[in-house]
Amino acid sequence: MASPVSQGGRPRQPSLAQLRAFAAVAEYLHFREAAAEIGMSQPALSGAVSALEETLGVQLLERTTRKVLLSPAGERVAARARVVLEAVGDLMEEAEAARAPFTGVLRLGVIPTVAPYLLPAVLRLVHGTYPDLDLQVYEEQTASLLDGLAHGRLDLLLLAVPLGVPQVAELPLFDEDFVLVAPKEHWLGGRGDIPRQALRELDLLLLDEGHCLRDQALDICREAGRDENTPVTTSAAGLSTLVQLVAGGLGVTLLPRTALRVETGRNDQLTTGYFADPAPSRRIALAMRTGAARQQEFEEFAEALRGALRGLPVRIVKG
Repeated sequence: MASPVSQGGRPRQPSLAQLRAFAAVAEYLHFREAAAEIGMSQPALSGAVSALEETLGVQLLERTTRKVLLSPAGERVAARARVVLEAVGDLMEEAEAARAPFTGVLRLGVIPTVAPYLLPAVLRLVHGTYPDLDLQVYEEQTASLLDGLAHGRLDLLLLAVPLGVPQVAELPLFDEDFVLVAPKEHWLGGRGDIPRQALRELDLLLLDEGHCLRDQALDICREAGRDENTPVTTSAAGLSTLVQLVAGGLGVTLLPRTALRVETGRNDQLTTGYFADPAPSRRIALAMRTGAARQQEFEEFAEALRGALRGLPVRIVKG
């Protein structure tokens, strides 16, 4: 039996209704029982199976007055039909889950100078409010996160803004001040009115190239009038190492307020000082692709996260 073709010259394809009808007959080997199982009349079921045979160009059943048998081709097609129908069922379940907000996978990218200090609040929020959300966290530097967002590897980012990147929408969460961290007995330790100009001559320790916190600190120093020729020691890949270098007397550094307790709380060789208003600060936000399919969900998540972060030493930004 030749394989039929459509008017466009392409092979005709079976419908899901035809596959369901044949799969039921292949399981029960009885037209009446198969028709009852899938809620079709016997004539409609028989017609669907015949149409499938015509579409595929093979005989699937051997019909007798007493029983129905599968042909050799029918046995092979029945196995394939079951796989197809199961896959369609999985697709429908996935689509149903996708329609429900805060379900499925959410791939969240976070910068290293945020992850250790905000993730506890993020995880509590997700576990307590969105238990059906499969949160997957990726800690990377800003450039890598933006690349992941652009190429669909990541869904949502938690990082410092502004980014100034086309096709990326920002959902601001909060502003936080920077704090001066210095060795114990440093002359600026304990002060609450440090002028920015004090940064002009200090031995400043910063993170390695690629960290946005390094760039923010350098911007603050430039605003304070620090000479670009004044050396800045770059010595650390992470804030924990940076703070240990400060404790060892190698210089001072700037920490965001959210990192202060974690990074300095157990070290008695450090002192802190706060800047006079307006203190240098950074803004933390969620970022998503402009026009993202889950935009409304992400906006609701941002609002819930603002509430979850109110206990931190930050200034919440209204959405």
